[in-house]
Amino acid sequence: MTENEMQAEGGNGTQLAARLGWALLILATLYVCYFRHLGAIGFVGPDEPRYAWVAREMVESRDWVTPRLYGQPWFEKPPLYYWGAALSFKLFGASEAAARLPSAVSALLATLALAWLAWRVYGAETARWLLLLLPTTVGMIGFSRAAATDMPFSAMLTIAMVCAALALGFAPSRDSGVLSLVSSSYSRSEVLARTPWLALFLFGFFLGAAVLAKGPVAIILCGGSVFFWALFTNGWRDAFHLLHPLATASFSLTALPWYVLCASRNPDFLRVFLIEHNYQRFLTPEFHHVRPFWYFGPVVLIALLPWVTWLAWFLFGARKGGDADSHAVAMTFFLALWAFLPVIFFSASKSKLPGYVLPSVPPLALLIGRAFVISAKRKPWFSRAALFLTALLFLASAIWVMHDVYIRPPWTHVPRTVLIGGILLLSYVVPAIVGGLVVIVAAVLNRVSAGRMLALLVFLFLVMASTHYLPKLNPHLSVKTAASEIKTAGDESAYAYQLSRSWLYGLNFYLHREVPEWSPSVKSPAIVVTPRASLTELKNHVEIVAVISDSWDDANVVRVRPQQAQPQSEPAQPPR
Repeated sequence: MTENEMQAEGGNGTQLAARLGWALLILATLYVCYFRHLGAIGFVGPDEPRYAWVAREMVESRDWVTPRLYGQPWFEKPPLYYWGAALSFKLFGASEAAARLPSAVSALLATLALAWLAWRVYGAETARWLLLLLPTTVGMIGFSRAAATDMPFSAMLTIAMVCAALALGFAPSRDSGVLSLVSSSYSRSEVLARTPWLALFLFGFFLGAAVLAKGPVAIILCGGSVFFWALFTNGWRDAFHLLHPLATASFSLTALPWYVLCASRNPDFLRVFLIEHNYQRFLTPEFHHVRPFWYFGPVVLIALLPWVTWLAWFLFGARKGGDADSHAVAMTFFLALWAFLPVIFFSASKSKLPGYVLPSVPPLALLIGRAFVISAKRKPWFSRAALFLTALLFLASAIWVMHDVYIRPPWTHVPRTVLIGGILLLSYVVPAIVGGLVVIVAAVLNRVSAGRMLALLVFLFLVMASTHYLPKLNPHLSVKTAASEIKTAGDESAYAYQLSRSWLYGLNFYLHREVPEWSPSVKSPAIVVTPRASLTELKNHVEIVAVISDSWDDANVVRVRPQQAQPQSEPAQPPR
């Protein structure tokens, strides 16, 4: 074997090892962020237990058309999440992990679809970084672990937009010629002359699935993004290509059957769903989620942590050091429209919740992935500055955790330092500080490639640490522990008293029945779940016989009985 052949073989071996390393890192990232410890804590908030109840009732009633909450039709959301959770319950049993699995699978599908688009437009390096950066954003980690409709909706809309990009010619074959998609002189290319049948079919299918996840808002967000792209680029002819009969038929066959069936079985469905839970939610403050107009700006920035600093590339670095290929420039413009439309649209809504702008996270993460690659090659100073700021975020998170756990007074009479102090110090605070300092050193020494990989590994470790100690906070975040105590004591006489919506809905799910509100009219012994702050008021009406559990402020479990009537003393006899 000649020296050149030996060097070539060694080079091939190095490339194979590098590819294997990337593959293992990507698989580990997807698992840790989307699937690891899905059931670490019980249901949190008012939505998770209600959505899980509806899915469980679908399985038990075998009615897969009408969503029901506590036996009554409930039309707040369409059925896509319920179907996924119900199928998961049938396969794995009713549990928190099974209820959250549809969101995790949806996040995985959206990530893979967006990575494919990144590979077609920007190349393999950007696609690899997208597979690592998108799953490690705070928004994707949080919502992929929630038993809610936000992630299935965002994932289906993301895949629909990927298919739209392909149908519009943004992602031609890697060996095709250069297209100019943002100039006013743009016209239908040879790529679009060959009708992308599969892309059009899948576009209609996944847009229909998004409508089954949250309703007509999917059409508004997708159609709005394409509309503004056509407006700015004069690409009307190609925008109307998405209304191809194949796409329209695929959409209709996916979305319409359930709406028709549900409306035929429930005459109030269209009024309740479209008017109350769509138009009134958007136009009136009836649902009490009123926030300022600028609310979603900080929400999106937080959702993109810890990589948000790389977005500044498109403000400071891209003008002279950006993409030269017009495919990439066009894709960047399309991604920006795709990302900003949900923020602008929902900022006008009277009701605002963080999950509304989750559809903005995937396209922004792809822009961040592109900034990761191109800034390191053309303006290393930007990458060093972004790395430095990312490291500061790690240090700030360690300081915040130390303040919240060790300095701020505990929220119960059981100190948090006893519950999680030592574990948290060793598994989160120390790694965050050490990792942040190491990344700063890499940025100062201009080791950009090593610094980016170190930052990713540090954050992955922090995610694993967080999911590890979450079960210790379960009593403070979820009613699951209180429900277990009630089942042990006998739940047939359990009542709730002034519980928050989150804890009441969770109690209903875990006890598998709608728990009634206690009132002084209850004249028999009972188990009452009440916040610590309401115990004094409860004592005015009943006698607390035993404290079953009082380790958390939001849900104390006590056994009560009616107050005993005080014996009346005999009147004093007058002296003779």
